[in-house]
Amino acid sequence: MDLNSDKKAASAAGGDSQKKASKPPSKAEMDPPPAFIEHRLKIWDRVKKERDEFVAAQTCQLIKITLPDGKEVEGKSWETTPYDVARGISQGLADNTVVAKVNGELWDLDRPFEGDATLQLVKFEDDEGRYVFWHSSAHMLGESMERYCGGNLCYGPPIENGFYYDMWLDDRKVTEGDYPNLESIMKTIQKEKQPFERLEMKKEDLLDMFSYNKFKVRLLNERVKTPTTTVYRCGPLIDLCRGPHVRHTGKLKACQVTKSSSTYWEGNSEAETLQRVYGISFPDMKQLKEWRHFQEEAAKRDHRKIGREQELFFFHELSPGSCFFLPRGAHIYNKLIDFIKNQYWKRGFQEVVSPNMYNTKLWQTSGHYQHYAENLFSFDIEKQQFALKPMNCPGHCLMFDHKPRSWRELPLRLADFGVLHRNEISGALTGLTRVRRFQQDDAHIFCRTDQIKDEIIGCLDFLQHVYGVLGFTFKLHLATRPKKFLGEIEDWDFAEKQLTESLDAFGQPWKLNPEDGAFYGPKIDITIMDALKRSHQCATIQLDFQLPSRFNLHYVTGDASEEKKRPVIIHRAILGSVERIIAVLTENYGGKWPFWLSPRQGIVVPVAQPFDAYAQKVRDSLHDAGFSCDVDLDPGNTMNKKIRNAQLAQYNFIFVVGEKEQNNNTMNVRTRDNKVRGEHSIEHVIARFREFTETQILDAEEKF
Repeated sequence: MDLNSDKKAASAAGGDSQKKASKPPSKAEMDPPPAFIEHRLKIWDRVKKERDEFVAAQTCQLIKITLPDGKEVEGKSWETTPYDVARGISQGLADNTVVAKVNGELWDLDRPFEGDATLQLVKFEDDEGRYVFWHSSAHMLGESMERYCGGNLCYGPPIENGFYYDMWLDDRKVTEGDYPNLESIMKTIQKEKQPFERLEMKKEDLLDMFSYNKFKVRLLNERVKTPTTTVYRCGPLIDLCRGPHVRHTGKLKACQVTKSSSTYWEGNSEAETLQRVYGISFPDMKQLKEWRHFQEEAAKRDHRKIGREQELFFFHELSPGSCFFLPRGAHIYNKLIDFIKNQYWKRGFQEVVSPNMYNTKLWQTSGHYQHYAENLFSFDIEKQQFALKPMNCPGHCLMFDHKPRSWRELPLRLADFGVLHRNEISGALTGLTRVRRFQQDDAHIFCRTDQIKDEIIGCLDFLQHVYGVLGFTFKLHLATRPKKFLGEIEDWDFAEKQLTESLDAFGQPWKLNPEDGAFYGPKIDITIMDALKRSHQCATIQLDFQLPSRFNLHYVTGDASEEKKRPVIIHRAILGSVERIIAVLTENYGGKWPFWLSPRQGIVVPVAQPFDAYAQKVRDSLHDAGFSCDVDLDPGNTMNKKIRNAQLAQYNFIFVVGEKEQNNNTMNVRTRDNKVRGEHSIEHVIARFREFTETQILDAEEKF
């Protein structure tokens, strides 16, 4: 089969698609368009002509393209593209493919092979496929913003659920009233099927091309260290970009602008204020409609909304990013901490209390100051700089080092719920998920190298138990040595081998995240899935050879030489930030807290006022037994109204009492879902409640 038979036709179609971009502007667009667009296109045309001449001069050779099943397909270098191969298999496959992977590297579908290669075809359902799809959608949004606003584009990346583009507009703001116009232009761009074209350009040409945009000039001068880099074009938009992208904008069939906000250039509050516009896109309208329905359900479960309705917590402008937990919210907070503390006792962790404030020399020793200074709350005391701690590990190193350590003491598992502070910029603060003041179930395990595997397996077992109780499934990824790292490659190889063996021994599926480790050591990333199938990263397990070296930590071996060796540190958190996990749990449960965690475990409702005293007695009995129980004695509401109010407030159990119950020293039990469980004695209810608390089951109402 000739994989190149339609090459000229496809090229002609692509050229026509780019020409469509010059059609008369719609009413929503600037007229005339920004002058810098013509300037960019002139430089593009010149360099593109040179590139086309270079490609045409290349000698085409027969190459072999190997598919994932081992099948080999013949092609020609500098001519055959991944799209040609996909179309040779089936047109449907080609149409549903978002991007290719050539020799393991993401690759444009219309970019020719340059030699023998392996080929994978990636769809929207794949993580990498969505990443590229949303990256291309960001460019389409950027083009729309240029055609509508005429400002200077900055960054436009894909994110976990969609994409955004930042634009500098001087004194103008993007508001919700602008969304329809932006979406209208995006729809026009989609219909034009503008091809995404890749071009490698010299830095000096790029500085000329983007001379109108001070932000792109900064990026070129500060970030681009090579003589050349790549840009991508779709329609009149040309932007700095590594790519790859979808074939053309016609693939981005269902798009919506979702929100906008102000932000700072590169998160620096001293820099320019930008307008950030967010969007979402899908290959078809059906998926967009499903997403909208999902958003409606997510809005109902928003932890900020439920926290307000259930009187769990609030925020105040006088302490931004620091949560005020009300009594019922503090109940949940403390239950989670007690849950972890109970496991600490069983699993050999020792809880410590460390200072909140340190001289910044500590962070200079640990290396955090060099990378993290802007996130510290720092201040001067007696002409020396101090800071509130943003993490516990350097303080725990001081604890390890405060006396000589023997090999017999290892592993030493130190746990700390100390208060942490991180100076997040105000625009990034988001409910409980991004705060300035928080606590973690933070622990650091100091161990010998021969203990790493067992300790990692113990950490994995710990998180499996915790997430099982909370009702989460999870995924595991091993993140290996990044390009920029500290330490010796031999240490990294050994550490990665230990983590690999630990994951294999644990027995759960896991995947590799190459080059995604922390700069000081490899790590295991744990992602939990909530009831809405959203992923959250809360737990972490990280190996660290660097801190023991920076703090010069040692332990004495047990052999005759009394040799000193360095321990290894395992950073470990399961809940992560207690604030963040409460946000995740609130939305996962939709405010319907499991009994053992609930701040409203029961409420007593008398059928009439003569039974108020008995209702109070029942409430006191349950409260004295250690359960969160209330009584509704409001004379202004009927019994049915009280029951309905209790169900809406998500009390797990509602106890109705009247003459019969008073005479029998019982209560009539029903659940928040209005399931009647019948008459039970106070003693029986207390016994069942203790059982539910001990077993920590998620469906106590069903099991009663």
